[in-house]
Amino acid sequence: MKFNPLAHTGIQLPEICLGTMTFGEQNTQAEAFDQLNYALDQGLYFWDTAEMYPVPPKAETQGATEQIIGNWIQQHGQRDRLFLASKIAGPGFGGGAIRQGLTRFNRQHIQQALDGSLQRLQTDYIDLYQLHWPERHTNFFGHLGFGNQLAAKHEHDLTAMEETLDALHQEIQKGRIRFIGLSNETPWGTMKFLHLTEKMNLSKFITVQNPYSLLNRSYEVGMSEIAKYEGVGLLAYSPLAFGMLTGKYRHGAKPANGRITLFSRFSRYTNPECEWATEQYAQIAEKHGLTLTQLALAFIKQQFFVTSTIIGATSMAQLKENITAFDIELNEEILQEIEAIHKQQPNPAP
Repeated sequence: MKFNPLAHTGIQLPEICLGTMTFGEQNTQAEAFDQLNYALDQGLYFWDTAEMYPVPPKAETQGATEQIIGNWIQQHGQRDRLFLASKIAGPGFGGGAIRQGLTRFNRQHIQQALDGSLQRLQTDYIDLYQLHWPERHTNFFGHLGFGNQLAAKHEHDLTAMEETLDALHQEIQKGRIRFIGLSNETPWGTMKFLHLTEKMNLSKFITVQNPYSLLNRSYEVGMSEIAKYEGVGLLAYSPLAFGMLTGKYRHGAKPANGRITLFSRFSRYTNPECEWATEQYAQIAEKHGLTLTQLALAFIKQQFFVTSTIIGATSMAQLKENITAFDIELNEEILQEIEAIHKQQPNPAP
């Protein structure tokens, strides 16, 4: 296991983070415990969850993932060995079970969300607490550009960023949070928060958890420069594009237990452009004696701006393959072949 620095903190994090959003939906508690135990045995002590999980979000299962992790901690202890991350949900934009979909990043909701997460996780602190997605309407969850439609939206009652930062800083002062991070954030939002933390002398966001994969490299435009000059590293999620980059959906296949098969809402990975690009990357992998999974994960870990890659699995076999993929180093020839495909079909799954 290799380790990367966590911004300016002096902490080294494993280059792999265990994603848990299937716990309580596609994985039972027993299966989740098997994954958690195996991950920890491999030195993978960085675990990521959210108050919203499991995915897809449902009123009857919301919070189940944190509860499962909390049950593991209660049974096994070892909290001091873990670096545990969670997230407060953003607004529902049309509905949602959490705070009736009206969640805001204000003092009251941050305290309420944190109370719930700490109770479910059966711990008194969270190492990294993240804003799951922006409170404002902007280009995330499949929107590549800002565009006229988003620009025309008139938003009311947005929480002042200053209040959000002060509320999070107070929780750090109380010892309930160690560090804070963003998620699904844009260059403007990230820099605005960073400017305000400097101006107000408050705790700084040190990570951004955004999607990044061979099918979505939009992070490289704008955000990667912020990582270099501001020290805010990427926690890359959806590195396998919901399984597309494992190759299991090639040639129209629909595996029964696949997330895209089970949940048709995740259509951003199944358009013709994604299918074409996936096939080209699969052929590169085969040419060089790699699996598509190995190619996809090895590519991400070699980017300078990545602090850790979040991997999720619904089976132990998948988890083991994902972890071993990080032993691969892609040579210059392979990287150039990847670039050639990317130029022909950039970012088909934003």
